[in-house]
Amino acid sequence: MKNENFKGQHRINEQIRVREVRVVGDDIESTVISTRDALRMAEERGVDLVEISPTAVPPVCRLIDYSKFLYQLKKKAKEQKAKQVKMEVKEIRFGPQTDEHDYNFKLKHAIGFLQDGDKVKAYVFFKGRSILFKEQGEVLLLRFANDLEEYGKVESMPTLEGKKMIIFVSPKKGGAKKAAKPAEPKPEKPAEPKAE
Repeated sequence: MKNENFKGQHRINEQIRVREVRVVGDDIESTVISTRDALRMAEERGVDLVEISPTAVPPVCRLIDYSKFLYQLKKKAKEQKAKQVKMEVKEIRFGPQTDEHDYNFKLKHAIGFLQDGDKVKAYVFFKGRSILFKEQGEVLLLRFANDLEEYGKVESMPTLEGKKMIIFVSPKKGGAKKAAKPAEPKPEKPAEPKAE
């Protein structure tokens, strides 16, 4: 990924068409000067005049190497992206007449997902005429949400979308993502004697 994402966001050098600008920099005291003088100052230092705050009155410009400026922006954006928490959505499917054993098995998995910091999408799928049992499906999802109350919070009540009744449960703030598991060492095979 090159710096093209940030190019064109800032006016530089001759693209700045206002009469005066406020010039800031590492070794420059913030001063308001004419754009012509600011361009001359940038040229003397071998850097670019970059408009960093066009809405200010007068616009704020910085004396900096533009490619270095773009690199710093790209680096900052990459750091922010790395800090974002990626949340996966795990799906759990029920039938309208799911028995107790299956329900408990799926509940255990949902608790694990929420403890890992993932969001859970639970849904009841209605096949054919089983849509007649949509009240049973809603009761099942509400029970499921109630059983997960200490691990996550319900984002919305069960909604029917086509042949699916869906509910989303997101983890509570305490649930943190597990660190990646280290690879397990492979058991070594004993050396076989060579046939002579």
